[in-house]
Amino acid sequence: MLSTLHITSRHAASRQSGMGVLIATTKFASTWAKVPQGPPDAILGITEAFKADSFKEKINLGVGAYRDDQGKPYVLPSVRVAEDKVVKSGLDKEYAGITGVPSFTKAAAELAYGADSLAIKEDRLAITQTISGTGALRIGGAFLERFYPQAKKIYIPTPSWANHNAVFKDSGLEVEKYRYYNKDTIGLDFDGLVADLRAAPAKSIILLHACAHNPTGVDPTEAQWRQISEVMKEKEHFAFFDMAYQGFASGNADQDAFAPRHFVKEGHNIALCQSFAKNMGLYGERVGAFSLVCESTEEKRRVDSQVKILVRPLYSNPPIHGARIASTILNDPALNKQWLGEVKGMASRIIEMRALLKQNLEGLGSKHDWSHITGQIGMFAYTGLKPEQMEILAKEHSVYATRDGRISVAGITSGNVKRLAQAIYKVTG
Repeated sequence: MLSTLHITSRHAASRQSGMGVLIATTKFASTWAKVPQGPPDAILGITEAFKADSFKEKINLGVGAYRDDQGKPYVLPSVRVAEDKVVKSGLDKEYAGITGVPSFTKAAAELAYGADSLAIKEDRLAITQTISGTGALRIGGAFLERFYPQAKKIYIPTPSWANHNAVFKDSGLEVEKYRYYNKDTIGLDFDGLVADLRAAPAKSIILLHACAHNPTGVDPTEAQWRQISEVMKEKEHFAFFDMAYQGFASGNADQDAFAPRHFVKEGHNIALCQSFAKNMGLYGERVGAFSLVCESTEEKRRVDSQVKILVRPLYSNPPIHGARIASTILNDPALNKQWLGEVKGMASRIIEMRALLKQNLEGLGSKHDWSHITGQIGMFAYTGLKPEQMEILAKEHSVYATRDGRISVAGITSGNVKRLAQAIYKVTG
């Protein structure tokens, strides 16, 4: 019997004593009658408002995807070449193993940890292909909830990527915050960060953005990373890295991987989530990886077996096409070199847009200090604008971004940066 079935009797009339009698309609309540309306997605709301705006020079700075200097989606030439190679190879469409395409996971590990990593050479790195970076976080959260021997609580920075909170809560972990962003300096609250790491109970799980912190674009320096590592070692905290922008931040994949590599070198057996959405432009292909550094090969085998047990009932095994593209790029020396050049080109364009925005604001005579625009790194920038100022930007200037003042620098082009600076100047003075 379907509890959601609506049963309605037919209207029937009978002649009785010269009068028509109407049989009453019966309607059962829906099983889902008490499901509450969820809040709208903030980014989707920005996109909808942008699409509804008829102004020809409107600017969308809410989208979290790279755009070229014409504001168009960009498919990397190396990806085109790799995809052609994959298609022409005539491979079958059989299932991948539970942990994915081996040629991809091996190359992804070397990209993240370095080909000379002892964890790789000593065969103590457990790694699985995932459904992009979000899937990596979800598998990681589920593994920690099931097997981490200490408190099932994870500390994330304030602020952090909006989805972190939901992913970890749905994984069964309790989410706490540590200080990260200083709104007064529009920079890193390093003292607050270190103080909160010291105050957290020993052996706590700490989420760290490896590079290009989302949403602020504020990263620790290498010296600060070293200090963070020392504090976490003293407290025996567990480092859980999210690396969604390797190569895309500075333009140098090795430089962007400094933090997780340094932690491993210092003896931290970290967890690491990788995404190939941004640095290869494989957004819709959903290519990612989750890895855990283990103490030994034997421990790695046990961890690997449990990761498979987690993945199997979730999605059985990951998709193959995007992983084959990424694998082709990472394992072909010529294509890999081409790809690294293209990633550097994307990063350089974003760095250039930051400089142009700052230059235009200063050229207009703005009395504000805009050095944070060029001091930050990666796709996103925290402008320091207040929610009411962001609303004015949208309503009066057709510039769309999130209310917290975060803008996607990838949405800035040489064609719209001047108008954007004028709009910000009018709002901020």
